[in-house]
Amino acid sequence: MLGMLFATHFFYPVNAPIARYDVLTIGAILIQVAMLAFRLESLREAKVILAFHLVGTVMELFKTAHGSWVYPEPSLLRIGGVPLFSGFMYAAVGSYIARVWRIFDFRYDHFPPRWMAVSLASAIYINFFAHHWLPDARLLLFAITAMLFWRTQVWFTPFRKARSMPLLLGWFLVALFIWFAENIGTYTRAWVYPSQGATWSIVSPQKLGAWYLLMIISFVLVSLLHRPEKPSDPV
Repeated sequence: MLGMLFATHFFYPVNAPIARYDVLTIGAILIQVAMLAFRLESLREAKVILAFHLVGTVMELFKTAHGSWVYPEPSLLRIGGVPLFSGFMYAAVGSYIARVWRIFDFRYDHFPPRWMAVSLASAIYINFFAHHWLPDARLLLFAITAMLFWRTQVWFTPFRKARSMPLLLGWFLVALFIWFAENIGTYTRAWVYPSQGATWSIVSPQKLGAWYLLMIISFVLVSLLHRPEKPSDPV
């Protein structure tokens, strides 16, 4: 997806008969089809990723309507002010989590009850909308996240030997790389924040917090497919 953003920004003709955003949407669909055709993703995983796609698209519709960011170019494949390729950007995050969970055989120590994780993810999603009218509960959500997961270790097997790290740290590292990707997206003018209207600037580091919370939503959705299991051997 990032490769397509770069390629269409630098090399796609301005006067092409198909809008750049529509090309990105078509390309994203082809990537998804290829993931299924080459069995890089299972059909069950694709269903969960579709759910995250819908969750992301609804948020995009709301946020663009409130001026949080804009998609400055025209397109046909869009809903309101949101081109359809944007949902695939969220789906890519869900796809990544689902695949590494399976490939590296994620296991967990001290994972909280599922209803608590689902309740936290639901509260995070509601806050993304509600903070436009009510006080932003982000700091409270961070505190609850730390309370629920401070003991949780994720075990993964990159090659033969299982290794571990705090799950809170793992989420931060993924959120950090998503923030890097967002800087690439805005640099290629795929979407633009109000502060980037005249000239490009680095996306505010405060967005790291938003991506961290969004990571939790994605993680919990994937956990409905891959149940968090304990390590096979004593650790």
